[in-house]
This record gives sequence, structure tokens and C-alpha cells, in this order.
Amino acid sequence: MSSSSVNFPLHFDVLIVGAGAAGLYGALCLPQSYQVGLITKDSLKIGASDWAQGGIAAAIAPSDSPQLHFEDTLKAGAGLCEESAVTFLVNHAPKAIESLVELGVGFDRHQGELAMTLEAAHSRPRVLHAADTTGKAIVSTLTEKVLERPNIRVFEQGLVLQLWLNSQQDHCQGLSMFYEGKIHWISASAVILATGGGGQVFAQTTNPSVSTGDGVAIASRAGALLRDLEFFQFHPTALTVPNAPHFLISEAVRGEGAHLIDDLGERFTFEYHPSGELAPRDIVSRAIFSHLHKTSQDPANAKVYLDLQPIPPEKIAYRFPNIIKVCQKFGIDLYSQPIPVTPAAHYWMGGIATDTSAKTSIQGLYAIGETASTGVHGANRLASNSLLECLVYASELANLTINCSKKEVIFEINKPKLVINISQDLELIKQIRHELPILMWENAGICREHQGLSTAIAQVEAWRLILGQFSLSKYLYSFSPEQETEINLENTSMEDLKLYTETLNLLDIGLLILKSADFRCESRGGHFRLDYPNSDPNWQSHTLISGDRIYRSSS
Repeated sequence: MSSSSVNFPLHFDVLIVGAGAAGLYGALCLPQSYQVGLITKDSLKIGASDWAQGGIAAAIAPSDSPQLHFEDTLKAGAGLCEESAVTFLVNHAPKAIESLVELGVGFDRHQGELAMTLEAAHSRPRVLHAADTTGKAIVSTLTEKVLERPNIRVFEQGLVLQLWLNSQQDHCQGLSMFYEGKIHWISASAVILATGGGGQVFAQTTNPSVSTGDGVAIASRAGALLRDLEFFQFHPTALTVPNAPHFLISEAVRGEGAHLIDDLGERFTFEYHPSGELAPRDIVSRAIFSHLHKTSQDPANAKVYLDLQPIPPEKIAYRFPNIIKVCQKFGIDLYSQPIPVTPAAHYWMGGIATDTSAKTSIQGLYAIGETASTGVHGANRLASNSLLECLVYASELANLTINCSKKEVIFEINKPKLVINISQDLELIKQIRHELPILMWENAGICREHQGLSTAIAQVEAWRLILGQFSLSKYLYSFSPEQETEINLENTSMEDLKLYTETLNLLDIGLLILKSADFRCESRGGHFRLDYPNSDPNWQSHTLISGDRIYRSSS
């Protein structure tokens, strides 16, 4: 849509940043009387939700119950789940599934009923799926419904730069966005961050390229309370083939009976946990990590294998058509060959602290989906609870009450232009963007220890200082709506600007993860310290960050 100076609106009732499952569903749940702006830095359908394969968990079978789902979630969360948040999640799960079915999501069925499969750490088969592209099925349907809504205006290729706080710094009243060559200040009665995770901060990740932790970085710079940022889930089975992306081989493959084997064909995971391949993800990831370090001369580049031969061929064809297609693309016939896999960063349990109404510590600011920390996942997310969390917590936006009094429509005015050329800085930005994920993978990946964390903190702080001194930082992040200036980025493409803003956000969340990981002197869930390998009851509390302060919760 055009953003010319004569028709670009500077006010919405609600602004949503992010167009994955949480952002899309949240937009649909808001009262249709609200004027909603939905901002995505890429195009619609590009996000982690669209990549989600395994499914969405809900206790709707006669043999299952929300109580069992609750118990499984708490067990996976390693003592850090907020019980009230989990209760809210599991009790609202059936309604969320019902809503998706009504919207037209085509879940697989068996004898006319919704089909469900078993995934790791679930005590019952409760994971609904649409073949092995469940996220895509959900996001595609939600996108269609959003585009039909006249009260929702979508802004693609929009880069949100900072939140607009009032003079008291305690209320969010909008945001700044770089869109079609200009910085726009847009006011809103509510701003909802739904930007997904931050897996791109690690060298090996199943996340798409857009997952650069933008929401957490933006909220952090505004002073929002953050929680449990050290807890990152590493998926144990990402495709590992030269020149191929780290495509996630779904948990459901092991749930259907596939075996993890080493170079000798041995099922080694039972040496590390009695549940073998179906142990919680963090345990399976560390089992692979430990086994490769014991058996390989080059563990950083070694791999294990996922053998699907125990699964009947007809079930493979029915359940995993997309995995078959991707493997074939890279020369693997999974009917006769095991799939080479290694662990990769997959899901961020921490994020912006919220309550069950998606409220953050800043009035007028909300967060949903992976960018939020609702307390549901604790130290380790239960498989297939992520899409469910997106929907259940986004659905609460139906109860969002804001002041919708008529506001005078304000339009852009002509402003003198400030010309900035960042071409001379691009090579350094690219170098940092390349080196940061490697540094994070080596020092804050599956296994961590104080020395490595301290080294990484010093390096990230140095990089952050360098980028902060660039002229572009001054004008993109210190700009105010009162400044009558338009920025002209001479010889700078949208992709270059995106690289710069994403690199800055990755440095911010990298530093937050490193400091949180160094602060927590124990191992728990998705956080494992070689120098503190055991869980400590004294650390059964949340890690909280507010501004420069890092501390433990009281419970």
C-alpha cells in the first residue's frame, strides 16, 4: 500500500508487529471495530510459524485430559513453569482447536475424527497435525482471513525501529517504522509485539532468517521487564547436509518410531536417558553432543542419523511428505537411507515478561507468541505447545479494551531531508553479522561455562559499542516525532538497512542471553553449564532483567 504524504495514517487503535501465527490470530481476535495496523518486515507467510512441522498440542481425546497435559508441561519445564499460566493454556486449548477448525484449517483426520500423534515427553497422543506442514496450514488460513478484514491494514517490508513512549517513560503510545524510504511515527492505543524468536543469533538454527529477536531487543531498549532469556531449546534433529539449510526434522518422526543411530548403527541415546529418542529435547540434544565428543575426532562437524526404517513406508508417505521432498532435494532417499542430523537452536523459552492478558510491564505494550515469556514453558518447552501458546494467548486480545475516541487524522508533512550514506560501514556490519552467531554457538550453545560466556560478553559489548557510534544509530534510534527531518538513505538498499537493524538487534539479544546464562549458576532445562552441571533448588526462580539490572524472582 502507498505511504505517500497525503494518505499515510499516523494513528491506529492497535498496532501489531509480526505476522506469524500469533500476530495474525491476534489481529483476527481483536474487536472488528478497532482499526488495526499489522506490520511485517518481510512478506506475509515468512516466519517460524510457517515452518512449524510437528503440530499443535491439545487434550481433546477421550483418553486425555487438560490435567495430564498440565502435568506433562510442568515436567518438561523443569520447575520453572508458572502453574497459573499452564492451567490457562491447557484449559483453553480445546477452544483454540475448535476456532482453527471453524476458520478452515485442514487438520488430518482418522475415521472422521481429528488425528493425533504422540511426541516426546507427552503422556498421551494429543498432537494435531496437517501432514508435516501444520504451521503452514495454520498461517495460510489465518493470512487469508486477515486479508479479508477491512479493519486490518497490512504493511509489508516495514522495519520497526523503536517504541514511542510518553514523556513519563511509563506508557507506550506508538512506534517508529521505516517504510518505503521514510521514518514514520505512528501512534496507537496499544502496541502488540509478535515478532517471534531469535534463533539467528546462533550459527546453527532451524529458525528462518527473519528470526532475529527484534521484539525482545526493541522492548529491552524501552525498559520492559524480560524473563528467563538464558533458556534456549536446541532441537536435536536438524538436517545436516552441505549447502543445505538446517531444516528441522520434526519431533513427530521420532514419535512415529524413527531411531537415532550413530556411525556404527547403534541406538546410543538410551545410554543417556531411559526414554531414548523420546526423552525431552534438551536431553536428546546433549546426548548427541556428548556422544559426538566421545566418538568423533571432529565433533563440531560430525553428525548422527535418523533412521525411519522402523516406520511403515505408507505412514512415512502420509505423515511426512514435505520432509521426503526436502530430503530428496538434497539427495537423501529416507525410505532407504538414514537422515544425517545434528542439534540446532530452535525455540526461545524466555522473552518479554507478560501475564495471561499479554500485558507487559509497560502500560499499552503487549507481547504474544515466542517473543513473550508467559511462564508456560519454564526452562524447557514441551513439544507442540508453541503454536498452542500463540493462539491461546492471542485470543485474549478479544478482551482488549482501549480508548477508541475519535482522533484527528494526521498526515505526513514535507520535511527537510537529511542524507545518510552507510555504504562505508557495510563491510564491518556484515563481518559482525557473520561472526556473532559463531561466537554465540561456541560459548552459549548446548553447553556453556563461565570463561566462554565472559569472553563472549566482552566481544559483544565491543561490537555493540562500534555499531552504536555509527551515524545511522543516532538518527534511527534517537529520532523523535518532533524532529522535522526526513532521512534519505543515499545508496542504501532496504536489504542493507535490514541487515543493519537486525545486526543491532542480534547484538542486543546476544548480550542479554550471555549475561543471563552467566548469571544462572546451575543447569536446568535448556540451559546447561559444564561448570555447574546439576540443578540447584536455590535457583528454582526466574531470571529477570530490567534495564541494566539482572536479578532473581522471589519465587
